[in-house]
Formats: sequence, C-alpha cells, structure tokens
Amino acid sequence: MAGEDEDYVYDEDTGEWLPASELAAKRAAEGTVEVRDAVGNLLADGDQVTLIKDLEVKGAGRTLKQGTLIKSIRLTGDAQEIDCRFERIKGLVLRAEFVRKR
Repeated sequence: MAGEDEDYVYDEDTGEWLPASELAAKRAAEGTVEVRDAVGNLLADGDQVTLIKDLEVKGAGRTLKQGTLIKSIRLTGDAQEIDCRFERIKGLVLRAEFVRKR
C-alpha cells in the first residue's frame, strides 16, 4: 500500500487518483513488449534459443540448420523479432516463431 506522505497523480485513462510510484510503474509496464517463442515461452535479453527449422539467411548465402544454438539474444521492441549474432553473420534478426527457448 502507498505511504501516507506519497504524492498522488490523476490518471486520465482510469479517471482515478493513483500514487505517483504506482502510476510510473503502470506506464513503464505499458512500454514493454512480451516476446514469446514458437511454443509460448517468454523470451528475455540474454536467453539462448534453438532453431526449430532450417532458415536460409538472405544476403549471407548460408542456411542455418534446425537445432542450431543461438546464444545471447536481444529483444528489439517488436513482439515477433529478436536480434542475435551467429558466426560471421552480423545483424541477424530472427522471427520468434522459428525459435524455441533453451
């Protein structure tokens, strides 16, 4: 529960007066995007993922095989894309529907 001396701020979305810390937490949560893998696991920065199908990498002339381990992913802010690195492929962006959390 909010402390007695905490400032209250009017939330225009709900039409209620909320403690400033609660409103700040609510606004921060609105800006986050949940990224889920092919089976519904929640992904986070730094996770390791495995490819669930062969993927041809355009511009690199390579194919990443099913079962390939991708280490240390980064979320991009898009619910369907993750940024990662793989040997000699810079700027690799994968769709979350093709990976499974390890």
